[in-house]
Order: sequence, then structure tokens, then C-alpha cells
Amino acid sequence: MTETMTNMTVYMEFLLMGFPDGQVLQTLCATLFLLIYMAALMGNLLIIILITIDQHLQSPMYFFLKNLSLIDMCYISVTVPKSIMNSVSNIHSISFLGCILQVFCFVFLAGTEFSLLLVMSYDRYVAICLPLHYETIMNRAACVQMVAVVWLTGCVYGSLHAAGTFSVHFCGPNIIHQFFCDVPSLLTLACSGEQILEYVFIIASCCFGFLCFILMVISYVYIFIVILRIPSVQGRFKTFSTCVPHLTVVTLFLSSGFVAYLGSTSKSASSLNSFMSVFYSLLSPSLNPLIYSLRNRDMKVALCSILGDKMTTNI
Repeated sequence: MTETMTNMTVYMEFLLMGFPDGQVLQTLCATLFLLIYMAALMGNLLIIILITIDQHLQSPMYFFLKNLSLIDMCYISVTVPKSIMNSVSNIHSISFLGCILQVFCFVFLAGTEFSLLLVMSYDRYVAICLPLHYETIMNRAACVQMVAVVWLTGCVYGSLHAAGTFSVHFCGPNIIHQFFCDVPSLLTLACSGEQILEYVFIIASCCFGFLCFILMVISYVYIFIVILRIPSVQGRFKTFSTCVPHLTVVTLFLSSGFVAYLGSTSKSASSLNSFMSVFYSLLSPSLNPLIYSLRNRDMKVALCSILGDKMTTNI
């Protein structure tokens, strides 16, 4: 499994020990993970289908929503199927290459989602603060370019963190106290003093993420100022309601990720860290369809229209 050379260890595989001890508890967790995973896939896939086939859902906001759902489907698929398979088979190993790919894909998709949330906040800013110029600024070509930059940014982000994490030499046991390969857990296995490169990337990422967060805050300050100037209470409520889902998703995504990645660097297992990892890797992709889209009136109308057409066809 391993080959020891001086105090360094060349790992051929890692052991993912994020599930609780005991086959019964592992089976219960795997079942819960499977239910959440299926709900996330079906919810996000439904959103993609509705936006693709309904002509009334072709605005920039729904174009970004479709990409968000695609990201969430990939995001939750990077970690959950492997963890369920490990739990059911009672084999908790993941190959070294598999761990590298998991880190890259997970960080890549997390970075892509955060970048897309920033673009979506800009979309809300233009729609509310510059409504007369909305169609000009958020034209089809501009939206496609924004999404392309979002995916490219995530790819660069994932590549840097995967390279930084696996540029180190590992010391000690190959046990990861997590249900998937994540950067903080892997860094606790690194030999002393070899985490500097990845720490530099983490600090740079935090600074960049904080800058993006400030831009989101500034955009919403302008949005709230415009909303407060709307004379009718009903008008203010209707306009503000279009921003609530985005604010909720951003809060869930950032708060859980911040606690899980920066809350603990201890070599010992952390129940809070494991819980928060489950929180941001499972619940966010599964709740996004409900929070952001399926409560949306236009989405409900599109769904009812499709179901009505099918029922008419069957009759």
C-alpha cells in the first residue's frame, strides 16, 4: 500500500474514514446520501429541461440558472457516488490518482459556482438598477462570454489547488477523516513545512473570494437603494423577492464552505468539520433547485404547462 523512504510516505491510495463506525450507521448514512443525491439530480435536471424547452424561460437569468443546475449536478456527483459505494462495500479506499481528480473536480466546480453567483448578482444589479439598458448589456453574446469566463476561472482555480495540494510529500498514515478527498484534510497529512505553496494558493483564493464578495455586497447596496425608492409596498416586495433566492444560495454556499475549510486545521477528526463538509457538498446542490427555481412563478407555470400538455396528449 505504501513505501516508506526516510520520514516520507509514497501513497498508492488513501482511506476515506468520514462515515461513523459501525455497519448499521454507515448503511443509514449511505441511504440518506443516496436520497439526497437522487433529489438533487432530479431537481436540477428538471430545471435544465424546463429552461431548455420553454420559450418563456430564455432570459439571461434563466440561462445562468441552467448553468447553476448543471454545475450542481456535477458538483454533487464528484463526491457522493464514491462515498456511497465505499460505505456499501465497506471498502474505504480511493486511489492516489482518484484523489487528485476528486480534488481538482471538486475545487473546479466550487470555484465555477462561486464565479457564477457573482455573475448572477451582476445580472440582478443590471435588471433592477439599469432596467432600460438591461437587454443591451445582458445580450446573448455577453451572457455566453460571461459563462465561458466562469467555467475557465473554475478550471484554473481547480488546477492550482490540485497542483498545490499534491506537490507536497506525505508523512504518517494515509487516513483521511472525511468522506471525500478535500484540501484541508490532505494538508494535515503533509510533511511539516511542505504546505507553503498550497497555503499561498488558499490565501490568494480567500483574498480573491473576499473581493468578489465585496462586489456582491456593493451591487446589493445599490439594489436596495433602488428598491427603497419604489413608491408602492407591493412593488418593493415584488422586486426584492427576485433577489431573496440568490442571497439565500450565496449565504449557504459561502458560510458552510468558510467554516469547513478555514474552521479547523487540526490533525484530529472534527465532527463539526465533517458535518459542515456534508452541509456544503450535499445540501447546497440539493436545496438550490427548491430555493432558486422551483419556487419561481415562471418555473411553476412552465412545469404546469408541460404536465398539462402531456395529460392532454394522453387523453
